Amino acid sequence: MKPSLALAFAFSMSMPALTLPAAAQTTIDSLGLTVTATPAVTSDYLFRGISQTRNRPAVQLTLDAQHESGFYVGAFASNVTFPGSNARQELDLLAGYRLTAGNLGLDLGGVWYTYPGYDKPEGSHEYNYAEVMAKGSYTLDPVKFVGTLAWSPDFYFESGSAVYLEGGADVALPFAFTLSGRYGYQWIDRNPRYGAPDYANWSVSVSREVLAGFILSVGYYDTSLAKSDCFGGTKYCDARALVMLSRPF
Repeated sequence: MKPSLALAFAFSMSMPALTLPAAAQTTIDSLGLTVTATPAVTSDYLFRGISQTRNRPAVQLTLDAQHESGFYVGAFASNVTFPGSNARQELDLLAGYRLTAGNLGLDLGGVWYTYPGYDKPEGSHEYNYAEVMAKGSYTLDPVKFVGTLAWSPDFYFESGSAVYLEGGADVALPFAFTLSGRYGYQWIDRNPRYGAPDYANWSVSVSREVLAGFILSVGYYDTSLAKSDCFGGTKYCDARALVMLSRPF
């Protein structure tokens, strides 16, 4: 029942905004690569405001390898639980190009969302789908403004063309805290097949490195979907608090 994350990758779609410690990267000079691995545990796996684990905890891993030219590849993995489905894992593969010019950042890429081990019932529809994305950021200390535009030619459950637009900001606070806010809107072509109408989602979170590189994030997440509109009357679209602990390497 995925409304499919986000970048389910690059600390965006499903994750609160995180500020990575400068040392939490591995540089391979001979290859011109910078590699980051971030395991995380979270009280729920939310993708654009909707639970992918039926309101239960998730264990996740994000990998990112970027060349000095700006090209990158990565992956995001998490447990999932969808009603009436044997899907138990999600693996998202990502590639693209990042460019930084002064205070402006640009990320152009694509994501392939897959569910290893899922057996599609006869007469049902595919879970796997692809999105192309454009992400931008502009830093005006102490605020970093961010935006995301994503398009899928055939969204989750073969629900047709879909567009997602999101904007927000990360604010550096005293004592090394970061306050993050996001507001997004999801449009889907075939809403009845998808299981929910077009909807808005929003969040507010606070994050901070707490000890030895571990980052704690606590946030509030909500959508505009009423329970009656949420995949047959489920609670997966309800407002909730989310707690995440991660450790970039």
